[in-house]
Amino acid sequence: MMKNSNCIFCKLASGEIPTDTIYEDELFRVILDAAPASRGHALIIPKEHYADLYEIETETAGEAMKLAKKLAVHMTDALQCDGFNLVQNNGEVAGQTVFHFHLHLIPRYKGMKNDDILMWNHETFTEDEKKEICESIKKSLG
Repeated sequence: MMKNSNCIFCKLASGEIPTDTIYEDELFRVILDAAPASRGHALIIPKEHYADLYEIETETAGEAMKLAKKLAVHMTDALQCDGFNLVQNNGEVAGQTVFHFHLHLIPRYKGMKNDDILMWNHETFTEDEKKEICESIKKSLG
């Protein structure tokens, strides 16, 4: 497996740094977040180093999402949370602070103090702007 010796998440995923691990298989380690947004906030971390969504192999990204679904179901039952966020940031401008792909599993509870976590201001676009955006993406897809 490819590892980056300077990457703290590679060290967490390999077990080199002790963690509160809730799940592990050959591809991933799932740990409780050291600075959680809520009770049970966890991270799915691939054992292989990928900087972000752009680098991760498509198959591995798919396996991460399958694991996220499995864990969300079990965590919702075990923690009795009222909702669930999956968050995955790519690039500094998008809030990525550790450049090793990881997926946040964030249980949500009614009345929690971080109830505005993931709120954003909505933008509006003209019909022409929306058409240009759609065409640009469709052209890129081929």
